[in-house]
This record gives sequence, C-alpha cells and structure tokens, in this order.
Amino acid sequence: MTNMRTTEAKQATATNSTRRVLTASLVGTAVEFYDFYIYATAASLVFGQLFFPSKSPSLQQMAAFASLGVAFLARPLGAAVFGHFGDRIGRKSTLVASLVLMGGSTLAIAFLPTYAMAGWLAPTLLCLLRFGQGFGLGGEWGGAALLAVENAPPGWRARFGMFPQLGAPVGFIAANGLFLILGLVLTPEQFLAWGWRLPFLGSVVLVGVGLWIRLKLTETPAFAAAIAHEAPPAVPLGELLRDHWKATLCGTLAAICCFAVYYLMTAFALGYGAKDLAYGRTAMLSAQLIAILFMAGGIVVAGYWADATSPRRVLMAGCAMTVGVGALLPLMMVAGSLPTIGAFLAIGLLVMGFVYGPLGAFLPDLFPARVRYTGASAAFNLGGILGGGLAPMIAQALADKGGLAPVGVYLAAAAGLSFLGLLGLKPKAAA
Repeated sequence: MTNMRTTEAKQATATNSTRRVLTASLVGTAVEFYDFYIYATAASLVFGQLFFPSKSPSLQQMAAFASLGVAFLARPLGAAVFGHFGDRIGRKSTLVASLVLMGGSTLAIAFLPTYAMAGWLAPTLLCLLRFGQGFGLGGEWGGAALLAVENAPPGWRARFGMFPQLGAPVGFIAANGLFLILGLVLTPEQFLAWGWRLPFLGSVVLVGVGLWIRLKLTETPAFAAAIAHEAPPAVPLGELLRDHWKATLCGTLAAICCFAVYYLMTAFALGYGAKDLAYGRTAMLSAQLIAILFMAGGIVVAGYWADATSPRRVLMAGCAMTVGVGALLPLMMVAGSLPTIGAFLAIGLLVMGFVYGPLGAFLPDLFPARVRYTGASAAFNLGGILGGGLAPMIAQALADKGGLAPVGVYLAAAAGLSFLGLLGLKPKAAA
C-alpha cells in the first residue's frame, strides 16, 4: 500500500509539473504578446494622431507603423543578451527578467505625454519604451519555447512547443477585446483623450500573474544535463556564429513568413479596413477577434500534424498556403462587405497557425542545448525584423501607390524566402 501511494504521489507530481510548465509557457507569452499587441493596435488607431503630427493622415499612419518597427530592431539585441544568460545561468531567471522589462516598458507608455503636451519629446519617449518592449520580447519567446520543448516527453515536442505559440492568440484576444470594449463604452473623443491608456495600465495585472507562475518553476532537464556534462559557453553568441551559422541563417529565413502574415492580417488590416475602407474601428476589431480563433485552431492542428510527420514539413506546407493568401488579398479585402473581409482574415490567420505553430519545436531542435536559447531566440527575432518589422508600413505604402495586389505579392515573396530557408536545413535530433 505504501509503495502504491508513493507511485501515485510521483505520478501526481509529474502531472502537476507538466501542467505548470505548459501553463507557464502559455501564460507568460500571452502576457508578453498582450503587451506587444496593445501597442500595435494603438499604433493602428491613435498613435499617428497623438504622437506624429502631419497634414497627411497616410503619413501619420506610416510614422506610427514605423514606431512599431523599433521593437523589431531591439528584439535581436534582447535575444543576444537574454540568450547569453539563458545559456549560461538558466532558463527560469532569464524568463522572469524578460517579463519584468517588457511589462515595465508597457506600463510606462500609459503615462506618456502626447505631442501636443511635450513636442518631439513625446514620440522620442514612445520609441524608447517601444525599444524596451522589443528588448524584453527578444528574450521571451526563445525561453518559453525551450521551457516547453525541453520538458516534452518523446514524440510530443511539437505539441508541447505549440503552447507558447498559443500565447499569441490569447494575448491578441485580451488586447483587442479590451480595445473593443473601450470602443463600445467610450466616445471617440474620450478614447482619443485618455481611453487608449487603459490597456497599458491593465498590463500590470497580467505581468503579476505571469511572474507568480514563473517564479514557481524549476530549471529544465536539458539545461541541467548540459551544464552537468560540461561548462556553459563563455560567449554563447560567438559559439553560435562560429559553429551554427547555417542553422541560424536558415532558421531566420524560416521565421519570416509567420511575421509577414501576422502583421498584415492584424496591424495593416486593422488600419486599412478602419480608415481606407471606412469600416470603422469597432467593426474591424470584431472581425479580427473572430478570425484569431482560426489562428489558434491552426496552431493546434499544426502541432499534432508536426508530431505525426515533422515540423519542417508542416512549415513548408504553410508557406505554400501563404502564397494563396496573398492571391486572395486584393480579391477579398474590399469595401462594402465586412463578412468577406472577416472570411479573408480567418483564412489568413488559419494559415498563420501552420507557419507559426511548428516553430516552437523546429527552431530549438536546430541547436544543441548549450547554445539553444541564443540560437532559437536569434533566429526567431531576426526573422521578425525581416518579416514583420516594417511589414505594415511597407504594405501601407504599396497599397497607397498600387492597391492591394502588390501587397499580396509582398506576402507571397515572404513565403518564398521562408520556403528557401526550410529547404536548406533539416532540424537536428534533439539534444
């Protein structure tokens, strides 16, 4: 009887540990992406007017989208710094630090003066805090993916790796859902004057929840085994570039497509649909909130498919689907039919699940455990610069000059680059 109870206790502990790991990887990235998305939403709706004065609304919008891109420049730096400590001292403490930096930067945006109050100091401070958001997120995704994948049992790496990916739609729903509620209860004047600040203030609660969960974690088995076998690298980034440059390059290319799809389906589509197509903010936010559920579904299906076949194969299929999304863009993103736009966004974000979900298992498996945090983070965030950093601004400029057909070609080109990266390299066996 005693032995049976001991066995049951061990099983319960293992179950609780797995649940804690998956919850921490999901909730942590949900908090981080909530912070990131409320900025993207505010940039699409109000930051152009409040922080970037111009006689041209289009130029205002492009300036706001350019500030969105500041974080993508910061993300590789964050990946290098947090990856350095994640590979040397461990995953847990690094993940906590990235969450604190991201949350603090987001909270501070709520207290910024506008251009009318402080002149050019206002957009300068906004871009500085946006840099802080990107720096923190640069260390977040890689650590969360490793937390899940390095605790996965055999045959479950893609399904465990999909949990940090599911943080993206969860964070999006929380962010845009709050903006939608504010749009319904506040007048446009109230929202422009002070209502946009509330989502940034609310982030402090979510960050507290994320910290509470992550502080209860223990170190991953893969990292513990790696440092028990040999000393961690003195400079993980140097070892990565010397010995694993091909994996880093191909992994970076593989990540481009997901960022291009996501930011065209969200930030660009929100601004273009609300203003250029005159649907308004509330209608577009409602359509996106429904469509994002298809992204979550795509991530889950892709996770199971990737474990049944391989993450690389699913990612390549997703790239092929993305070319089709680019072809549909000028045909379905039209005025006068909100259901058509909603259907297009659902298709686009469903495909996003297939080019994003498997990355949680694919990128970590390209690198040995001793430089895995640095490698996975660097590839993911460099892909973010190339695929998403300027995507909304470029798409807006293309749409202003030539309509939506060039935007569709731009999306297809991003898919082509990712396909080439996937062709160039297969994941290594897990270390």
